[in-house]
Amino acid sequence: MNTQVHIQIASPKGTLYEGDLLYAVFPGLAGEFAVYPDHAPIISALKKGVVRCVVEEKKEEAIEVSGGFVEVDENKITVCVE
Repeated sequence: MNTQVHIQIASPKGTLYEGDLLYAVFPGLAGEFAVYPDHAPIISALKKGVVRCVVEEKKEEAIEVSGGFVEVDENKITVCVE
């Protein structure tokens, strides 16, 4: 079992954030959801909100997004945002 997941958040202007995380929380169209290591593959649309990247306990990065989508596959999260 993996303990971290890799994330890359990209916008038309370039990479906004990249690194290894404990987990990430996303503002999905149907509600907020979290992605942990070994998560099942998923593709989801995002609404306006905050993507929270939890790097370690009590330390997180918050990135405001106005929409986009996220893809999760094999402990790799790819996020394309506006």
